[in-house]
Amino acid sequence: MAKVFSRTKVVLIAIILIASFLRLWNLSSNPPSLFGDELDLGYQAYSILKTGRDYYGNFMPIHFHSLAEWRTPLYLYSAVPTVAIFGISPLGVRLPAAIFGILSIYVFYLLVKQITNYQSLATIASAVLTFSPWHIQYSRAGFEVTLMLLLLLLGLYFFFKSFHNSKFIIHSSICLVLTPWVYSTAKLFTPLLLLFLLLVWWKEIVKIPKKYLIFAIVALVIIGGPIALSTLYGGGSQRFGYISVFSDPTTETEVGVARGIDAKARGESGTGLTPTFFDRVVHNKYTFWGKGIVTNYLKSFSTDFLFVKGDLNLRHSIGIGELYKIELIPLILGLILFSISKIDKRIKLFMFFWLFAGPMPSAITRDGGYHATRLILILPPLIFLISYGLYEGFNLVAKKWKLVFLASYLLLFIVSFVSYQHTYWSHYPFESERWWHAGFKEGIKSIKELQVGFEKVVISSRGEPPWIFFAGWYEYPPKDWQNNFPIGNDIDLPGFGKVSHIDKFYFGSPSGGVYDWGGAVDSKTLYLATAKEVNVNLMQEPERTPGNLTLLKAIAYPSGEPAFYLFTGKK
Repeated sequence: MAKVFSRTKVVLIAIILIASFLRLWNLSSNPPSLFGDELDLGYQAYSILKTGRDYYGNFMPIHFHSLAEWRTPLYLYSAVPTVAIFGISPLGVRLPAAIFGILSIYVFYLLVKQITNYQSLATIASAVLTFSPWHIQYSRAGFEVTLMLLLLLLGLYFFFKSFHNSKFIIHSSICLVLTPWVYSTAKLFTPLLLLFLLLVWWKEIVKIPKKYLIFAIVALVIIGGPIALSTLYGGGSQRFGYISVFSDPTTETEVGVARGIDAKARGESGTGLTPTFFDRVVHNKYTFWGKGIVTNYLKSFSTDFLFVKGDLNLRHSIGIGELYKIELIPLILGLILFSISKIDKRIKLFMFFWLFAGPMPSAITRDGGYHATRLILILPPLIFLISYGLYEGFNLVAKKWKLVFLASYLLLFIVSFVSYQHTYWSHYPFESERWWHAGFKEGIKSIKELQVGFEKVVISSRGEPPWIFFAGWYEYPPKDWQNNFPIGNDIDLPGFGKVSHIDKFYFGSPSGGVYDWGGAVDSKTLYLATAKEVNVNLMQEPERTPGNLTLLKAIAYPSGEPAFYLFTGKK
């Protein structure tokens, strides 16, 4: 028994070490840069570190007011220590996600072992999660969802453990109620999960001593109350109002077009067609929203999303599917064998609830069908079923074929993994460079080095909104930023029109190409221009720089293509 335990422990340690390597290796260089949301998170953490307030000036907020949205707070607060150590940098912003991802591997092992009592299955499950491209992708960037998954897995592990040691119901309550503090999908999923657990395991829950239940309920109220109130009545609801299917601006148009087609099918013509009662029943905002929700929900389980293309946003996926194609076989096998297994029916019901309720929060958002961030809730049950298919599939194979089965699967899996790693490290940095807003760091750092002696520094607004890139990469003093924010287009800068500014830094761009606006930049002005507005590859043909401009520096993407140019005017 000791040997088995020792062997399992060694294997588990090896899995954790491999998971750590895959999530920490060259974390600063790939993904190739901090994209806008990561930089926003980093600057918010920096602002909290320096002033105790977000960059809008709100003291220790429950929801952070950012430029484009309101953000849940827990991951952001967790990044304050790493930002204090590493600054606003890839390590400062991403290291918490990597740590949470690594810890999730071990907690997933504990959960699977707890609910099935199969140690080998739990080991396989932790290994499958270790190599998951979906999990690796989110553990290597400043995404909040790795912390959400960790808390969810911990909460469930403590919940099932509390049937043997009652005090763990308090730990479970705290972990589960913290998930909405991390990411918004948990604001819908976690209440559904709590209700499900209460209904299915009611008999076990009521046997827990009352003092522990009271503490658990108090924790739910004290921790969950503020985030619930902020979501319903504060900034937390604004983000959902922006992305939900219920606020889709095309609703009225699409309903009108559908009713018009019905009218034309009846032979009506002209304008101002009057819909019939049947038209109104079939085509209205509720049926339009319902169709969108159902479509999103079904897309979440499509082979296109899971095994072929994945999330088309190259920040969320490298374009190969969220799972390996070879994992389709054990997934189908796992669905069948787990359904007919002798495992407790309630555990089976729980796993299928988790799988099929997980996409619900994403399904009610406009692009939720392929949104890997919002859909990551279904990753653990998918990994569990894949692992179960491997575990029981191996047990079903005749003894003389076991080695062939194992070797064949491992060979195909290794080919899939090596192909994924090759794409991630060789192709992905170049293919995704614009998605990760590469070039901004070098551009802003160059401004910081060269700004002395210039009266005005202008940063182009022709591409991405530049404010957070300036504030983050420049590490502009948060207190000064708070005193001047939000900044508006209140200054008329000759040649640039109305621009926003803070101190001597201006955000705007002149119209036309470089040959049109060259005269707008004088010798006392430093201008960071996007490659798009220059419209000439001055890295290859510097002699084509307009005569009234001096090209101080060209900033390239990782691929070598021009990203930004730093100009000043000639006297």
